[in-house]
Amino acid sequence: MKEFSRYRITYTIIAVNSVIYLFSALLSGSIADMNMQVLVDMGALYGPLTVLRGEWWRLFTAMFLHGGMTHILMNMVSLYIIGRGMEMYFDTKSYLAVYFFSGLIGGLASLYVHPESVGIGASGAIFGVFGALAGFFIAHRKHLGEHTRTFMKEFTVIVLLNLVIGFSMASVDVSAHIGGLTVGFIGGFMLSKNPKFIWLYSGMMVLLMLAVMAYLPHMYVQKYY
Repeated sequence: MKEFSRYRITYTIIAVNSVIYLFSALLSGSIADMNMQVLVDMGALYGPLTVLRGEWWRLFTAMFLHGGMTHILMNMVSLYIIGRGMEMYFDTKSYLAVYFFSGLIGGLASLYVHPESVGIGASGAIFGVFGALAGFFIAHRKHLGEHTRTFMKEFTVIVLLNLVIGFSMASVDVSAHIGGLTVGFIGGFMLSKNPKFIWLYSGMMVLLMLAVMAYLPHMYVQKYY
């Protein structure tokens, strides 16, 4: 309980994702691989439904869906590792703002790049948390010195490795990762400077989302449909 109390946001997100995964496994009839139609019915991102039918709520629900055991284990282990660090350096509001805006805008990036693919997973949000930690260390590099250099070296290696894996595997959505990472970095830098900037950060992200959501239907109609 002490451990949960210290990292309650991270563990709560992991628990919610796990429960939803078990429910999707029950509907799919398999614990290892999810039925794609089941995921779409549960709220996965799919351009024609999300953009053309205006089902924007899928940006949120898709963040809690995963395609298989490997997918959810990789994401939840990653969140377990970096999420606890996030809770050490940021307050609750900042963590949640970074996590959800990274996931939502990562989803929009996925809809822009992959209009006809089914998008699922928490990886955009998790990359946002990772980006926020990078923003924190950059913002405080004068005080943290060697810690910043060490983290940024590891950060660069992990990002490059994920890009190589992402571009070599068709099932990995690199656009969502990059979108989430960028949004998270901006949030991490701003909010580590002053947590009161959360309103400015949130306002910027909402305006960005609204702009992309207004543009995507025109793009879909003209370019793909």
